[in-house]
This record gives sequence, structure tokens and C-alpha cells, in this order.
Amino acid sequence: MIQAIGLTSNPRKEFPPAVDDVSFEAHSGRVTALLGAPGAGKSTALRLMLELQQGRGVAYFRGRPLHRIAHPSREVGVLLGDVPGHPARTVRGHLRMLCAAAGLPARRADEVLEVVGLVSLREARLGTLSRGMDRRLGLACALLSDPHTLVLDEPADGLAVREGRWLHGIMRAHAEQGGTVLFTTGDPKEAARTADRVLTLEQGRLVADQEAADFSRTRLRPRVAVRTPYAARLEALLTKEARTARRSVEIVPEGGNRLSVYGSTCAEVGEAAFRHGILVHQLADEVGDMGPVPAMPPVAVEDDQEWADHATDSEEARWFETRPTATEEPRTSAFAPPTVTEPRAPASAHGAAEGDAGAGVVRTTLATDAEHSDPAPPPSARLSEARPSEARLSDASDVDSEPFPPAHPSDADADPASLSSDHPSETGPLPPSPPLPVLPPPITVRSAPSPLRPLRYELRRAGGVGTTYVTAAAVLVSSAVMAVVLARIGHTPQPRLLAAWPRELPLPPAAIGAGLLGAIAFGDEFRHPALAADRGTVPRRLGLLVAKLLVAAGTALFLAVLAVGCDLEVLYLVYGPELISVPADWLPLGASWVGLVVGCAWAGVLAAGVFRSTSAGLAAVVAVPLLVVPLVQKVLEGSSVRSAIGFPMRLRELVMVQWPFGGERYLEAVARAVVQPVGGALLLSLTALLGAYVLTNLRARVRG
Repeated sequence: MIQAIGLTSNPRKEFPPAVDDVSFEAHSGRVTALLGAPGAGKSTALRLMLELQQGRGVAYFRGRPLHRIAHPSREVGVLLGDVPGHPARTVRGHLRMLCAAAGLPARRADEVLEVVGLVSLREARLGTLSRGMDRRLGLACALLSDPHTLVLDEPADGLAVREGRWLHGIMRAHAEQGGTVLFTTGDPKEAARTADRVLTLEQGRLVADQEAADFSRTRLRPRVAVRTPYAARLEALLTKEARTARRSVEIVPEGGNRLSVYGSTCAEVGEAAFRHGILVHQLADEVGDMGPVPAMPPVAVEDDQEWADHATDSEEARWFETRPTATEEPRTSAFAPPTVTEPRAPASAHGAAEGDAGAGVVRTTLATDAEHSDPAPPPSARLSEARPSEARLSDASDVDSEPFPPAHPSDADADPASLSSDHPSETGPLPPSPPLPVLPPPITVRSAPSPLRPLRYELRRAGGVGTTYVTAAAVLVSSAVMAVVLARIGHTPQPRLLAAWPRELPLPPAAIGAGLLGAIAFGDEFRHPALAADRGTVPRRLGLLVAKLLVAAGTALFLAVLAVGCDLEVLYLVYGPELISVPADWLPLGASWVGLVVGCAWAGVLAAGVFRSTSAGLAAVVAVPLLVVPLVQKVLEGSSVRSAIGFPMRLRELVMVQWPFGGERYLEAVARAVVQPVGGALLLSLTALLGAYVLTNLRARVRG
């Protein structure tokens, strides 16, 4: 259950707040729609609930605010727009990465993929997915942790009818299992046929909180749907009679031979058509808005062959040929809303038939006769008798791209006795409702918090795209080429030759590449915020930072060793063995080399985390030798009256323990690397970046 209390966004300058004192409840086991026109404040309300935006008010999810929930993804599944994933990552790799971050087994990704029908696209790149497939993936991410609540922002916006019906079926299945579903929409028809309760927002304020049946009766616009081969003649006739009677009647041609008449009734339209001898194929009361209606084939329920003779559309003629007879089970369009067939009047020239169901409306059919014309019951009477769930369309469908089952009458769940007495059907008992889509199996075992969870996530993040491999290959190639060029020119010391580091460059290729990979580690979290889909900002947890530093250090160490190895091999192949001799002081040189590359990687990680950008992280890495090193050199240029000679010996005397494996030598190598200008500048930069990262983290927590 969701309880939103006093949600109010912060106003900007002279503009009023986008959301002003909105309070509502969304109950478990029900689908709740937040309806409003563009700019009404629907998305802002969701962001305030999820604590993604600054404002006043609070939202409780089963009695707890979101920041008090230890694992928010296990309580609330969120779909806000497109999936924020790297376009080069595969569908399966993206889900497995999120599984690692949430501490879920990797097989959970395959289970969810099977439910949302993306098994055949599991190796597809995110950047190649269509909008419908992207929404399926977004719903898979929301269902990954088996949440109790689903919060979806415009989930069916821009989707085809088939994809929208599938999505609504998933929402209904989740609610049927006891979950809470809250979604936003700007389509009143979608809200009426999908939700159990409709909340209406206008200019940031909640103006209505109604059951779906009451919403359909009071908030949607009633109309009369007419289908006739003489649409233009009937339109002119109705307009003339309304003008003569001084009545407000609006007639909207819907294309082809369809008319929508607002401000009139089925009886009035049918009597006017009968008086002037106009053939009518369909006459039905509808409840809906004036939005665009997809042209779908009608459902014929009249046995008069004259309908087929006048059908001009080949699709309509084919549909008429396949309509049921009196002994067949009724067939309904896959896009037809639930209807109830009323008792047919005696044989007449104007039979009532239910027409285009693509409008997604609630309707009551009426047989019209000039002499035996009973007034149709208003839509409100029919809706007041039905349960809220009976006033919406059935959105169930197969989840793996199978044809949709035909829509069934809305009263399939009602008492058969009452149906047979109140609404007798000529074709026998109504068919059962289609099954709802199958949701992923629940997670029965909750894994305990593990320090390896962010490490697994970072490994899958770094290895899931080709950026790491392309960068490493570019570093190795450029390092080998530069080593060959330096050897040809000569006058380059052996350590710089093996590192491919000319004096004209601030850093060697391996250090620049390691810094770039470190900057990408945090920069991609802001550019493609996979972890921020339900939290708004990239999490700054200490475990995630440590995981990124460890992975960046391992990658940098591997790159440093591999670069030197490739340089040695290339120099041997080109110039022979005279250039591959190992220096006598290889240990301190190796420590300095590894420290330089790893330090650059860490500087990239911390700078990208502080400045929220990959380019800023790489700029910070390059700024160390260009800006910080000259400052350190200027400080060290002054005369010194003290010396640190004998530091390792004094340290051994301090701890009073024999260093194992000659540890004092390694410590001395580290000390020499630190006192060098580049090493000291890098250490100073890392300290400053780490302090800035901690301060920004604390500041974000205080604001939250």
C-alpha cells in the first residue's frame, strides 16, 4: 500500500509549484492510475514519492518511507522513461549486472527475460531495441527484485496496441497476486479500462479520486457511435435537425462510414435515420473522449446479408464472412472492449451492432426500430452494476509474442444467473476470461549483505562493454609504437624507453589509459545511470567506491605489466637484445611505475565521482603532471637542513620486529616513489580528491 501525504514540489521563481498538496492512497491488490494532461504534475508527483526531487510531503510504502527501507529495489520497482543502460551492453548482461548489484543469483535475469518475452533478444544491444522492447526491458528491471509495489510513469506511451495490452496484463497480474501498482497516463480511456481507481490531477492538484466505474460515468464524455454507408447524408440531416430544434449537437466524422454524435442519444439518431430511410449498420452508446481512434474491423452481430452487400471495405467484408452464426460461439475482435449483447428487437431494417472497438471505451448496444424503440439505459446504470474491474478492458496476452486471445465479455466473472436474467445472450454462455500473464517466480531466499556484491557488479559493468578492451588495445599499440620511435631516436634512458614515456609528454600511454578507464568507471554511472533508475542520483556508498578502486587498480596493474611486456617484445623484434636489459634498480623503478599507473587510475575514479563526468576525470589525471607537479617541484627546490637518510632502519627499530622477506626494501622503494615530484604530486592529488568525494557524500546525505 502507498500513502502519499502532502506532496508539494518547490516552486521556481514566480511560477507556482508543479505539485501542490497532493495526498492519496494506492491499495494493495489494485491498479491505481494517476491521470492528467501533460504538465499536470504526474511525473513530479512520482519523483517526490520516490525522493528523487526536493519538496515537501512524504510517501509511505507499506508504512515506511523509502529512505528507511534497507533495500528499496525489493520494495518498489520503478519504470521512469527509457532504460538507462549503456547502449553497447546486451540485454542479458544488463540484467545480470543489476542482479549482482542487488545480491540476486544470475539465473534471476533469465527468469525475468522469459516472462517479458525477451529470450530471443537476450544478446541484443540496448541501443538497438525498439520502444516496445525497451519498455519490456524496463519492466524486467522493475520486476527483477520481486518488489511489492510497481511505480510506472507513462508505461504505454508511444507503444503499439499489442504492446500496451501486454503491459496492462502484466500490471493486472501483479495486482492479482497482492501487489500494488501505480501508473501515470494522459489517456482517460486507458485509465478507465486498466485501473481499479483513477486519481485525476489538474495543474498540480488532485481534483478527483474515483473508482474506475464512477470515473467512466462522470469524467468521460458520452457519445453515440454510428456506422452507415451514407455518413455524409446522415451528418447533414442531424446537423439540420439540431439547428432547427436549437439543440447543441456535435458530429465528428471518424473516417470512412463512421460518425461520433455528441449531445444526442441512440433513440434520437435511430429515429432520424428511419424517418429519412437511411440504412444504419451500427448504433451504440459509447463513453470515451475524442482522441484518435484506430480503425479496427467491426464486430458484426446482425444476420442481415444487406450489411455485406453495402460493405465497401474488403477488410469489413472478410470480417462479415467470419462472423458467428446462431449456433457458433461468439467471436470478438482482439481489440474489442467487453460488451454485453442486449436482447434483439424484432426484425427491422436497422439492426444495432457493436462497431469499432479500438476506441477502448465502455459501451451499451441498442437495437433501433422506428416503431419499437426502447430507450437505451444510460452508461451510468450499466457501470454502477459492474464491479470496477468489469468496467475495463482485458489487457491479458501471451508474453512471448504469441497472438492475443480474443477479448471476452466484461461480465465473465459475474453470476451466470444474473447474466441470463438481465442480459440474455443468443449464443449461449459467455466464454471464460483469458489467463493473465505469468510473473517471475518469487525470490524465496534473500541473500545476506555481502562485501563482494559491489565488486561483482563492477566486474560485470567493466567487462560487459567493449570500451575496456578497445582502450587497452589502443594503449598497447601506442606504447609499442612510441617505444620503437624513442629507440630509433636514441638518448632515452632505459626506464623511460620501456615505459614509452618521452620527456615531451606529461604521462606515458599506459598511465593515460589507466586514468581514462578509471574515469569511465564512475563517468558511465552518470551518463548511463543503471543504478539510479529508482534513486535519481548515482549511489555514493563506500562499498561501491572501494569496488571501483579495486577493479581500477587491478586493470591498471594488468595494463602496466602488459605495456612493459609488449614494449620489450617489440624492441627485441625490431632492434635485437641490446635494448631489453633489465636495470639494476628494477625494484624501486617497478614500484614507481606501478604506483604511477594505479595512482592515475584512482585519480580518474575519484575525479569522475566528484565532478560527475568522464572528461572531468581524465582532465584531473592530466592536470597532475601539468599543474601539481610544478608546484611540488617548487616546494622541494628550497634548501633543506634535514635529511631522511636511514628512514627504513629507523622504522624497523620503531616496530621492533624483523621484516619478513626483506620488507624494508619494499618500504624504501615506496618511500622513494613518494618523495619524487610526480609521486608526491599524485599522492597529494589523490588525498584531495578523496577528501572532496567524502565531503560531497556527506553533503548529499545531510540534504537527504
